[in-house]
Amino acid sequence: MGRKSNSISVLFCLLAFTVCSQKTLIPGAAQFPAYLPSLKGKNIALVVNHTSVVGKTHLADTLLSLGVSVKKIFAPEHGFRGTADAGAHIDNEVDKKTGLALVSLYGKHKKPTPEDLQGIDVVLFDIQDVGARFYTYSSTLHYVLEACAENKVPITVLDRPNPNGHYVDGPVLEKAQASFVGLNPIPVVHGCTLGELARMMNGEGWLANGAKASITVISVANYTHASPVHVAIAPSPNLPNDQSIALYPSLCLFEGTNVSIGRGTDLQFQVAGTNIAGLGDYTFTPVPKPGAMDPPLKGQTCYGYNLSKLPSRNLGFSLKYLLYFYEKSGLGEKFFTSPSFFDKLAGTNSLRLAIIAGKSEKEIRDSWEPGLVQYRKMRQNYLLYR
Repeated sequence: MGRKSNSISVLFCLLAFTVCSQKTLIPGAAQFPAYLPSLKGKNIALVVNHTSVVGKTHLADTLLSLGVSVKKIFAPEHGFRGTADAGAHIDNEVDKKTGLALVSLYGKHKKPTPEDLQGIDVVLFDIQDVGARFYTYSSTLHYVLEACAENKVPITVLDRPNPNGHYVDGPVLEKAQASFVGLNPIPVVHGCTLGELARMMNGEGWLANGAKASITVISVANYTHASPVHVAIAPSPNLPNDQSIALYPSLCLFEGTNVSIGRGTDLQFQVAGTNIAGLGDYTFTPVPKPGAMDPPLKGQTCYGYNLSKLPSRNLGFSLKYLLYFYEKSGLGEKFFTSPSFFDKLAGTNSLRLAIIAGKSEKEIRDSWEPGLVQYRKMRQNYLLYR
């Protein structure tokens, strides 16, 4: 009865999409006729998390109900259910609902091994991204592409819209700063879906040893980069809503400084403050919460600003918050509590050095514009949505 019920649910979903407004964005995962035939008689591995749903049903459950031979699930940062803290160790385990093996792609095991892919005919990748270089799901995609290329396993990316896909901004990552929070020479706000990024990584030869993966992208129907995007499921514990996602590119840089951006509050990535009195008209105190059990400045009163009511669509990538707190804190270089991590997030050490040198936002932006011009030109070759 369960399998039949789920099959009927999928068919109903497809009919609903058929008659819906053309403005409805239909993610790749929901377009079953475009990829189900290619899975017939094959063993499948999924790279998915809690955002990988069609309607209210997880993709893994739906595919199993349709008779697809799903053999394994690879889980990124925050885990399969999306509840782990940022940077937390994720153990390999078995999903209680499906009985499938869960293999963590975080910590020391970021890339599937040949043993992980043994007996797998196709990898399906379906994760909601937020369009910022330091959001690690794109790094997981990079390593999965490499593994698929090296082991000659084709990969299908079930694309989802990018809520920050309407603009491109920030410094382009320099090779010396490559890490899991930024592997490729792209700007902070790259303006691509993960499907487009997969094509870019492959086409530009960024995979190890210039390897080429066999990639199929199931595009988002009715989407362009100008489309407003509402993310219905929080993509990670500390990005609870559209406002936090819009502010994330600007506020994440504070992770390497003495400023809290609301981890351990109910306004994650919607406030900014530090433990120096008088730096703003809003106060908050970070405390342990699920997804942030040891937040920065835990238990300390933070003084700053509440940004939760700003118009999210027009926020863009801004340095004004960073420059304000640097100047007003009076800490000088000590403002950067982890200079190396700040540089990895920025993708360059020149931003930190320019701030210390007292450069204006315009001067800093002018310095990274040549790299952005080159990136925008290259990006055109891989866009699926105009």
